[in-house]
Amino acid sequence: MAFWNLGVLELEEFRPGIMSKAEIGNNLIMACMEIGPRKEDTGHKHPFDQCGIIIDGQLEMFIDEEHKLLSANESYFIPSGKQHGWKTFDEPVKILDISLKQPPK
Repeated sequence: MAFWNLGVLELEEFRPGIMSKAEIGNNLIMACMEIGPRKEDTGHKHPFDQCGIIIDGQLEMFIDEEHKLLSANESYFIPSGKQHGWKTFDEPVKILDISLKQPPK
């Protein structure tokens, strides 16, 4: 599908506490995710850039040593190879995330 209405997009369980819908092309992955309250990714890195925008809610994100509280309509850009992670608070957060599709290992 080439077009999404993020207000009515049906999400499916991706992993416990994270609902998602992904569109996977030849080179990019676009994912809409709703992350439940009090969830955390303590950090990881990968060999590709990643970016996104907060649609609803709040998310604390770190990229290397920089920490930022992001709210609706704020975006992030994570350069390739940078350690990054996030955490949610008492309410879920919805994001739209874009990253490079990785070749199979």
